[in-house]
Parts: sequence; structure tokens; C-alpha cells
Amino acid sequence: MVQEYQSPVRVYKHPFELIMAAYVRRFPKCPLIPMFVDSEIISESQSDDGCVLVTERRCTIDIEAPRLLKRIAGVDYLYFIQKNSLNRRDRTLHIEVHNETFSNRVIVRERCSYTVHPENESWTCFEQSASLDIKSFFGFESTAEKIAMKQYASSIKKGKEIIEYYLRELEKEGVTYIPRWTSTVDSGTVTWRHQLPPPSAARAIPVNSAKDGLHCKDSSCSAELVTGSPDDKLDADYIRRYLGDLTPLQESCLIRLRQWLQETHKGKIPKDQHVLRFLRARDFNLDKAREFLCQSLTWRRQHQVDFLLDTWKRPQLLQDYYSGGWHHHDKDGRPLYILRLGQMDTKGLVRALGEEALLRQVLSINEEGLRRCEENTRVFGQPISSWTCLVDLDGLNMRHLWRPGIKALLRIIEIVEANYPETLGRLLILRAPRVFPVLWTLVSPLIDENTRKKFLVYAGNDYQGPGGLVDYIDREIIPDFLQGDCMCDIPEGGMVPKFLYRTAEELESEENRLLTDSIYKSASIYKGAPYELLIEITEASSVITWDFDVSKGDVVFNIYHSRRAPQPPRKETHGIASLGAVNPQLIDKSWVLGQDYSMVEKALMCREGESVQGSHITRWPGFYILQWRFLNSAACAASSMPRVDDVLASLQVSSHKCKIMYYTEVLASCDFRGSMTSLESCHSGFSQLSGTTTSSTISR
Repeated sequence: MVQEYQSPVRVYKHPFELIMAAYVRRFPKCPLIPMFVDSEIISESQSDDGCVLVTERRCTIDIEAPRLLKRIAGVDYLYFIQKNSLNRRDRTLHIEVHNETFSNRVIVRERCSYTVHPENESWTCFEQSASLDIKSFFGFESTAEKIAMKQYASSIKKGKEIIEYYLRELEKEGVTYIPRWTSTVDSGTVTWRHQLPPPSAARAIPVNSAKDGLHCKDSSCSAELVTGSPDDKLDADYIRRYLGDLTPLQESCLIRLRQWLQETHKGKIPKDQHVLRFLRARDFNLDKAREFLCQSLTWRRQHQVDFLLDTWKRPQLLQDYYSGGWHHHDKDGRPLYILRLGQMDTKGLVRALGEEALLRQVLSINEEGLRRCEENTRVFGQPISSWTCLVDLDGLNMRHLWRPGIKALLRIIEIVEANYPETLGRLLILRAPRVFPVLWTLVSPLIDENTRKKFLVYAGNDYQGPGGLVDYIDREIIPDFLQGDCMCDIPEGGMVPKFLYRTAEELESEENRLLTDSIYKSASIYKGAPYELLIEITEASSVITWDFDVSKGDVVFNIYHSRRAPQPPRKETHGIASLGAVNPQLIDKSWVLGQDYSMVEKALMCREGESVQGSHITRWPGFYILQWRFLNSAACAASSMPRVDDVLASLQVSSHKCKIMYYTEVLASCDFRGSMTSLESCHSGFSQLSGTTTSSTISR
């Protein structure tokens, strides 16, 4: 398996020329990197004007590996070839490295670049990528891979330290400014020269507000802002400030997953904090995190969760009897949510409102929690990606173990675990009664092990002593009902009047509504049995819009027109036709393309994981057929990026089955407003976790 690494953008707040002066000092050997034993120049060439300098070196590396492994391999050192291409005019250095030792067994590739910051020419950017492919290594492939990754991660961490060390050495020698390279044309009087800024002319750059959302009127606070990065790439300062301290390999996982989302979701990218939560939930296993995140994004899109806070109005009964709410923050700056579960009539709420309303209530709490985490990150100047929940169980009794209520609770926990991972920083359970172990036995199997480790349980008044509540929450914001001094406006709950209860029939009619109450519909496509949707158009120039996600497999999307009404499909009971019974075939086998029906849009190949939006302006009335057909991946060219079929390969589904989630709408020509080339369905909703959304006639 090929191991890959991609670094964030590292920004040095020094000019390119000074960075180059520090960089060359690490050769021929660097005492700060013990494994870098020596290097020798094997070739060097320079352009006539001295602008371009190409240097090749053979580098000797001493890998920390078991002596037995070295003896089996028959080597003490490893040799790498490094090619440096320095362009003094463009102010760039590109570095390419490959292994010379074991090149027939192991393929190592590394690319690095030093370039001028695009928004501040007095700063320098550094990027690094690498790949490792061990084809064979004397039967120790796994061991060699682990050793190589460990050594490489260690050297990455030292990279910036080395440059900064030599910058300090230069400063001790009085070298704080190096003029830019200039060239004089001897064949005339024309002189080419960079305009040199004064040594102190370092200017602040604008910060990408889409990343941090900060606004600062006082220029003195600009040092605290995140340095911008070219092409919306992540830089190391931004990661440290807004995402926390990550190891080099964790940074690489985040960047690679982010790049994959940019390719497959075409601009509808979740925020970095959200992506990072899914990586943490899967211990930074890139494939597992990608599968986990894709399923959650599909769920959010299907059920319009992104608009929940703006569109869902809490019923008055919830406002009166749901005893929970946000209350300041804990000592770590995390938002604090308080739930007085013991005072809440869970049975009454379920009987009066149903499971659906309670689920939406919990989802809205989680959505609000995401917003508060972003706000607290800005306010406290440190990464905050989770919240603290304080649950007061005073008053908990057997009524809370009512079976339908437990069933609703388990379902809610399951949905939250699947779509809001790593959002709970700490759970403080206070005044747990004797009945609590029974409830915990029912609930704990559905809670992730990492989440369970964040639970702290206090019985009786134990929370008031050492190691209790004051260790996590400032004394001045402890609520009054917990013997604190802070007035808390969270509803006290109480018993829901029985006359507000709804009948079992009313509740049953709404059960699982969140799973089905969606403007999107799901469909399966089988090999030999496409999915076809009929749309009748009575007025020319009407606009058919579509919006679909390919959640499994690859499909071909077509649009056909026929003046004849398709006949109801005949039932068949053998072969693949049994699948056709699921997907009625509107295009009769006897129809001839070009005579009985025609193709009105060019066929569109859609890969797994892609989101497709588009529109068609009808030229004639009649019957339009939208068709999704199975696409054999083996017949298609391979993609350079891993696709979602690789991600979801572990799911137990047929290789001859595809799945889509779609929404269509017909707009009358008189109702349409705007440019035909930017038509978008008025119901199409994209994630608020997204920074941008593209729209076009057909966009993916």
C-alpha cells in the first residue's frame, strides 16, 4: 500500500533570499539532524545570467532500525538523490528527492518548494509532499514501513526548527537582509533589476475571513490573525490557532481528506473543524474517516439539517417543559449545556410531542453547539471543537425508564453518534440516584468508547467536594439549583398535563418522519435495469431542474424526450427482470432512438460521491424521461484520486447495484427569473458547513 504525506503551508515571515541563505547552511551535513550523515554534490549547472542554479546531491542517511534488519538488508546507510532547482528571478526553489538504495524494492518520492507568499513578498512559503511504496523488503515490509514513517515524521517536525536555527545564526553574524538577485544585460544599456524594498518593509497581509471569521479594527491585533495561504490551502499557523496541535501525519490526513472533498464535492466543503472531528473519531484512519464523513454529509443533505436552526420553530410545550439550555462556558472555554434530566417528564414529552419533535430538539442543540464552538474559538483565542454537558439527575426515578422513552433515547443517541462525533468534550453527571446504573446499562452500549471515557459521575452531593464541579466550572457560574450563586433561566420542567397527550395513532403517523420527510428521494440502479423518471411537460420553455447525489457506484445520466406516452411496464418474473420490477422501464424495448424518442442532453458520467445539479429548458411539450443507468467502472478510465467506491468497498452491497438520492422540479417559463446558465432549483439546499457553493447549468 502506498503511504502518502502532504504538509500544510508553512509560512516564514522572512524574505526568500534570507531563507535561502539559512537553507544552504544545512549542507553538506547538519548536526541538528543526526540521521543526515553527509552529502556530496554530484552535478551543478547554472544559466548564463546566473538566474537558474540546478544542484544534484547524493545524501547519506542513517536510519534508526534494528541491527538485525540492517544485517538482512546488507546496508548500514541509505542513499538518496536530491535535485534542487533555484530560480533567483522568480524567487523559487523546487526540490525533488528519490531513493537510490533499494530502488527496485522501495520507491520513495519527495517534493518540496519554497516560494514567495502570494500576498506578502517579504514572506516565504514552504510546502512538502512525499510518497512511500514498499513493493518487497525481505519479508519485513510492514516493519520497514513503520520505521520509515516514524523517521520521516520526526524529520518533518525538525524542518522548521532547522531553518529558524540558521536564521538566528545569520542574525548573530549581523546578516538580517540580503538584496534580491539582479541581472544586467551587457549587449546594451538596458538594465533589469528588482525594485528593492527597505529591510523593514514587512507588511501585514489580509486574512481569509472565510477561514477564521475574525474582524479586527485595530492593526495591533494583526499578529494574532492567521496568515493567508495560496489557493485556499491550509497553513501551519492556521492549523495551530484554529484546529490545535496536530502531528505531521495528522495534518497530512486532514489536508488529503480536504483535497479529496474539493475534487468530489466541487466547492461544497465542510469546515475544517468538522472534517477534523471525523478524522479523530476514526483515529486518523483516512479511509474510515472518509466513509464516515460521506455518510453523514449525505444524511445532512437529505434531511436538510443545515437549515434546522433557521426553519424549525420549537413547540411551546418544549419551551415550557424541556429543562435544558446553554449556560456560559467551562474553565477550558467550552460551551456549557445543562440538562436537568431528573426534573424532565420524558414520558409526557414523548406522549405529547412524539419522538420526532424530541429528535429535532436534540439536533438543534447540537447544531447550536457547533456554532458556539466556533464563536468561543474566536473569543478565547484557542481551538475549541467540543462542548461540556452537565446532566443533573436529581429526581430521576423509574418513570424515566419508560420503555418507549428509552427507545426514543437510544435512537437519538445513535443518530447523534453517527453525525456529531467528537463534539462532547466532557459529560458531568451529578446527583446520580440508585436507579442510574439501570439506565446506564441500557444506554452505554450505543456510546462510543472514546466518548464514554469523558463521563464523570457524582452520586449525592459528591460534586461539591474536591475533584467535583469547581474543578471544571468557575464557582461564579455554578447554577443556583446546584448551590451556586448564578441565576439560571433554564426551565424547571415538571409534569406534562395529560390532556396534552396525543393518541397512539397520531404519534405512529409521525414516527420516523425525519428519515422520510425529505424533498429528496432514493433510488437503486441495477445492471441491466436503469432507473427512469417520467416528467410530463405541457408548455414549451418550461425548465426541468435536477439535483442528485451518487451515493453508491457510477452512473450515466440521460434525458430523453418522446411525444408518445410510455406504456405501463409489463411484469416479468425471471432473470434480471425481477430487478426491473423495482425500476419500471418507461422506454419500451421496441422503441427506436431518433424515431420514437430522442436524447435532449449529452450523456453525463457521474462518479460515486459526486453531487450533480443542472437544468434543461424544454423545446417541446411531451414526455421527458430522466434516466440513471449503471456504469461499468472497469470500462472507464482510472481516476487519479480515490473514489467513494473504494471508500465504501467494505459495505455489503452488490457490485451490480448503484444508489442515488435525487430531487427534481419543473419551473414554468413565466416563473423563472435570472440567467438560464445559472439556473438553480429554489429548493436545493447545500450545507452551511460549506464555505462556497457552485451553480451552473450542470455542476458537480
